[in-house]
Amino acid sequence: MCAMSQDNGQARWQAIWQSRSGVAPALLPLAWLYGRISSARRWLYIKGWKSIDQLPVPVIVVGNVVVGGAGKTPTVLALVLHLQSKGWRPGVVSRGYGRQGTLPLEVLPDTPASECGDEPALIRRQTGLPVFVARQRAQAARALLARHPEVNLIVCDDGLQHLALGRDLSIAVFDDRGVGNGWLLPAGLLREPWPAHEGSPFSPDLVLHQTSQLHPAHQASATSLPTFFAQRSLAPVAVNALGEQQALTTLAHAQPTAVAGIARPDAFFNMLKAAGLKPRHTTALPDHADSALYGDLLKHHKGTLICTEKDAVKLFELARSQGQTTAARTWAVPLVLQIDPAFFLAVDQHLEPHRRIRPSA
Repeated sequence: MCAMSQDNGQARWQAIWQSRSGVAPALLPLAWLYGRISSARRWLYIKGWKSIDQLPVPVIVVGNVVVGGAGKTPTVLALVLHLQSKGWRPGVVSRGYGRQGTLPLEVLPDTPASECGDEPALIRRQTGLPVFVARQRAQAARALLARHPEVNLIVCDDGLQHLALGRDLSIAVFDDRGVGNGWLLPAGLLREPWPAHEGSPFSPDLVLHQTSQLHPAHQASATSLPTFFAQRSLAPVAVNALGEQQALTTLAHAQPTAVAGIARPDAFFNMLKAAGLKPRHTTALPDHADSALYGDLLKHHKGTLICTEKDAVKLFELARSQGQTTAARTWAVPLVLQIDPAFFLAVDQHLEPHRRIRPSA
């Protein structure tokens, strides 16, 4: 009941943030206050009254200017693969939202998500790259560099508003919500004023707009900043907790129960339907849901389960602990992100001066 209540609350807020009618206008005084506090904080960094930690290697920050997941982690996964192909040796840092503890921690393949956060665990397991988490991203980065001196570039998963970490390239990611009603929190989706303008202090350098079309006619996050597009879709093959693979279309016959503990569960459910699956039930959990909620799912749903890769970080371990039968019926489907090649070209151009300075890259 608690999980359902939290999820319904998320859905209500998402609806409020898409419109300038209803409850949203009443929240504008709070949005104005939020904006003033945010601007004052930025001003302290601009004037040098708050220090910025500049690392000895290039730093790329991938984040949102809107609340809720907009595709940061899939972007990070695609980005580090590209960087490796160009000869860089990247490491990844994150706050590790929802983790226990605040001090720097290295994420290992068997680190529980409760200790490091869902996204860092997913990134470590998929890439094998060094991943560190800490409340202060600069602390995580310095701990990573001390442990892995071969790393010559840091990618920060989330952190556009974490101004204490110096960055050489920042990327703002949007999804099909765009900027919603265009208002700041709590009246709207925005964590900071938008549109941003090229050259403004702490303005993102690049914008990546993820949508169901590679080149949509309408650009909801319109800005003068260089903007690129990525098409999101589900992979044609799902994998279960035993590592077995099966065509997604084959799973359609099982009429699975679909589960998503992400910021916008309906986005995943709609993608499943677009891929030809008609789930018997859909279960929306809160973003970064507690493992106990996934355990309850396994107890009460005895048929096939299908989830996102992020959910699988917790759900697969629980499924395996309950035996081979449970593990065999618990599936995850990867997200495929088809990014405009021009985006990676722009990233390379931003990094080229740093490559000349650090020929070892």
